[in-house]
Amino acid sequence: MAWSLLIVDDHADFRAGVRALLEVGDFHVLGEAADGESAIEAARRLRPQVVLLDIQLPDIDGFAVAERLAAGADPPVVVLTSSRTAEAFRHRLRAARSVRGFVAKAELSGECLSALLA
Repeated sequence: MAWSLLIVDDHADFRAGVRALLEVGDFHVLGEAADGESAIEAARRLRPQVVLLDIQLPDIDGFAVAERLAAGADPPVVVLTSSRTAEAFRHRLRAARSVRGFVAKAELSGECLSALLA
């Protein structure tokens, strides 16, 4: 089964690389967003099954975006990512009820993301 996906990150090169990486696997990238507000709008418009969401965005952080997405109708599955490790966000990740999981950018792959979604 192919998952529909929205990629949210403020670095265009990272978004392009992740798109190329995931589109060869079980993912269909519907769109990209560079900040939290754009991510919320794109998720409402595109209705992806999954949002790959950077924690550190220029306007609002990924945790706040995930909460807002979870409050909507038919919310997507949210997987957070960061160039930092999970340990850096340990307490917030444990408390985050609106996210499925976390993948460090250095470890991101189609297989890793698929395993989180299984």
